[in-house]
Amino acid sequence: MDEEYDVIVLGTGLKECILSGLLSVDGLKVLHMDRNDYYGGESTSLNLNQLWKRFRGADNPPNHLGSSKEYNVDMIPKFMMANGTLVRVLIHTNVTKYLSFKAVDGSFVYNKGKIHKVPANDVEALKSPLMGLFEKRRARKFFIYVQDYDENDPKSHEGMNLNQVTAKELISKYGLDDNTIDFIGHALALHLDDEYLTQPAMDFVKRMKGGSPYIYPLYGLGELPQGFARLSAVYGGTYMLNKPECKVEFDENGKAIGVTSEGETAKCKKVVCDPSYLPTKVKKVGKVNRAICIMSHPIPNTHDSPSVQVILPQKQLGRKSDMYLFCCSYSHNVAPKGKYIAFVTTEAETDNPQEELKAGIDLLGPVDEIFFDCYDRYEPANQKDVDSCFISTSYDATTHFETTVRDVIAMYNKITGKELDLSVDLSAASAAEE
Repeated sequence: MDEEYDVIVLGTGLKECILSGLLSVDGLKVLHMDRNDYYGGESTSLNLNQLWKRFRGADNPPNHLGSSKEYNVDMIPKFMMANGTLVRVLIHTNVTKYLSFKAVDGSFVYNKGKIHKVPANDVEALKSPLMGLFEKRRARKFFIYVQDYDENDPKSHEGMNLNQVTAKELISKYGLDDNTIDFIGHALALHLDDEYLTQPAMDFVKRMKGGSPYIYPLYGLGELPQGFARLSAVYGGTYMLNKPECKVEFDENGKAIGVTSEGETAKCKKVVCDPSYLPTKVKKVGKVNRAICIMSHPIPNTHDSPSVQVILPQKQLGRKSDMYLFCCSYSHNVAPKGKYIAFVTTEAETDNPQEELKAGIDLLGPVDEIFFDCYDRYEPANQKDVDSCFISTSYDATTHFETTVRDVIAMYNKITGKELDLSVDLSAASAAEE
């Protein structure tokens, strides 16, 4: 272990594994270590025995729940947008060959006490029970404006500069009511709160144009970190699991120069890690409350969908932040036949997850088992140019990957000093591994 590396990555969470893969592809010499004896860190996948041990303290779940090994319960469950950034990274790096994806059956939104399918275009908007007749006409005009909008064609701008006009001003031109704005902003454009309304409309319109079906890997997300780990290995990266302590060493100027584990130190120029490896260099910025449920039926009112996301916008619940329902089942090989795994997650506003998540849990119908959990969210608070430490932010409550990948791409940019070019196809290079 006494070699020198360009980068040492600590923790095998999804963010760290993507970065390790991308940096190895760039020709950097990467050592990747984890104190655990399994991949995935916070974003690991558990079978039923492991889930029971973690939340109930013993690994003896009741027999009626089925075989333990047929469960692959993701601890940070998130769907991928089919044309989103994570999928572009997967295709760019050819990690897709390690995984099989399947479409998610539906995206729904909670509005006025009911669950509705999210309309994705003007045709669906006209059929949606979310809106009355006149509102549908107004919404259809807005959808057509968004679909036809082309940054390079002034005729499609209708006299508005979206880098100056706010989202609120753009929406008010079409006279949409608050409920419509709620589902468009939160369930289609995937904004986490209503701050976007006061910001330039360009990002909002681009997000709406980018709306796409969701996909999810068979056997869950546990395969993803391992896929990037294999990619890193193909390009010469070294992996070491089950390395206790993993202590970052600093020189007299406070710059990271290596990592020590079991009495050996590996030298490096930069350290990349999740918040748990450098707790003194991060700040707590929030907390996520969640419930993990095992059920014997799909979420009611979602057209019996075996995989689904439901977004509950903050205003509909009288909250400051949205709530998310995530459900997956045997159709994605994450549970035995007839069983469904549902997550209810939100940014914590109280210390009582049972009470706080009630609105989401009530939509699930009867549950066989329920586990409550909360975890703190951290952000880096260090000076990267001084200590050469690049720390990821904790995973948020959302049910999709867009915020996660934005963090990865921003970190890549800071570590390498260059933009990530997703137009280069690496599949030919990694085909050499075959």
